[in-house]
Amino acid sequence: MQSMLPGAPWLLAHKSMLTVNQPRKMSLYGTDYVMWLDAAGDIHALPNACPHMGAMLSEGWCETQGDRTSAVVCPFHALKFDAAGCTVLPGSNKKTLPQLKPLDLIIQGDFIWSYGGYEPKIPIPTILNEFAAEFEFIGYTADVSVKTKLLPMLLNMHDYNHQNGTHRPMFEIEEVQFQKFVDDGHHSHAHYEMPRKKPGLQDILKNPALLALPQTLSAHLENFFPSLVVLHSQIAIGKAKQCHIFVPESETHTRTYVLMFGEAKHPVFSLLKQNFLNLAKVIVEQDADILGKIYADTPQKIKLDNEVGMDWVRRNFVSFPNVVEPNLSK
Repeated sequence: MQSMLPGAPWLLAHKSMLTVNQPRKMSLYGTDYVMWLDAAGDIHALPNACPHMGAMLSEGWCETQGDRTSAVVCPFHALKFDAAGCTVLPGSNKKTLPQLKPLDLIIQGDFIWSYGGYEPKIPIPTILNEFAAEFEFIGYTADVSVKTKLLPMLLNMHDYNHQNGTHRPMFEIEEVQFQKFVDDGHHSHAHYEMPRKKPGLQDILKNPALLALPQTLSAHLENFFPSLVVLHSQIAIGKAKQCHIFVPESETHTRTYVLMFGEAKHPVFSLLKQNFLNLAKVIVEQDADILGKIYADTPQKIKLDNEVGMDWVRRNFVSFPNVVEPNLSK
């Protein structure tokens, strides 16, 4: 269980990812849940297995009750479970005691966090609330479950050398010029530049957002261990905050998705919103693809320059929730 860092906060979803009265499956720490948003705007989550015969409640539907709240309905025998996990058995007009224990959720605006029932060991990052207050929410993308443990997923995201390998087909990055890494315990910043080749016509036709990218990409990653990486981008037509989220679904699967916020400085920025999301989606797809093609338990005999971000992940992973060797800025 320690490999999934119990006691860390995990962002299960942004409210825009839920449709009113439409059940959705979520997984955390090896348990599947059904999550739904009712007409009153409240969000609920119960274990996904019906306590009768184990049917997936997320494959069922929701029925609105008198106060605009709703119950999730099992697709097998149509048993209705309210937000407290109670049901009414056929032939009875009396509600049962809770048969399912609700997942504890922490709702902050449109952000749905959970500690998965464990005692909190580190606080929820506040930066997403700051983005929501300051920038326009562009949308979410690339919501995928990857067959990989949490640690390899985090190492991949903090491997600054993989840009000119894994993401070369998209950006034609020729090298990574690392500048500095600022270490502040569970919070860090990485700054580096990536010169790239000019995109060809076919590349531009596939994704016009490439036209908005400079010849040299300047990356500023702000990291909140273990669940969030923010790419701060600023170009002539606007600012963008690309937020990569990580959730340990189980010992063997990690979910990732992207939330994007922005501030337009030119009308073209607004026209390219979907293209920016598509660009982020391709990046995540490329990362997910390479994670399926590595032997994650292979001993590392070779060390490259600029692996300070990976060292930061390993150190925090081993010492969690404690912080050791802080402020190793480079």
